[in-house]
Amino acid sequence: MSQSTVGTPAPVFAEPTPLGLIGLALGCAALTPIAFGASLTPAGFRTAAMFCLLFGCGCQMLAGLMCFANKNVFGGTLFTAFAFNWLLNSWTLDLLAQGTVLDHTVVLATDVAALVIFIVMTYGFGFFSKLLFIFLVDIDLIYICRVGRGVFEVRFLDLPLAILTVALAVVSLWIAFAMLINPVAGRTVFPVSGPLFTPRKPSGS
Repeated sequence: MSQSTVGTPAPVFAEPTPLGLIGLALGCAALTPIAFGASLTPAGFRTAAMFCLLFGCGCQMLAGLMCFANKNVFGGTLFTAFAFNWLLNSWTLDLLAQGTVLDHTVVLATDVAALVIFIVMTYGFGFFSKLLFIFLVDIDLIYICRVGRGVFEVRFLDLPLAILTVALAVVSLWIAFAMLINPVAGRTVFPVSGPLFTPRKPSGS
């Protein structure tokens, strides 16, 4: 998710994207048993809430702020916004452990807004990498399922949501490992494809 151009200053921090992606994967892992209908107990909800807070929110908030410091507006925006989403996930799980649920209408309205935001972000990340594009498409599909479930109040979307959550963790780890392991190994252990879209060249260039 780096944005480096000729003439830009050196990054303030090392590339924070792997940290954010690993935190995302661990948050998804904590949600997976609940998404598949297991660990639906106060202890299960509270345990998942803590992982969502520390890894989902904490790692992505730190990664997002570091991206902003590195002048990477795309990575900073995505990670920071998603960090607050994971904070909400943590709060939601904690409330469930207490037998309380969030207001359905408010959550549905924000899910619709988030879906619009992430669809646009998906297009933008297509200029960086095909794999990042797939990463955002997975998030889009998660929100489509959430919105569909909220609008029609159906439960058959629970299984697709669970599968998409696992897929998001897998893609996140693949990108993180590619950024961490490939440079150390000196070869492509975890292949990452190039951009899906090509920016239009300025007229006259």
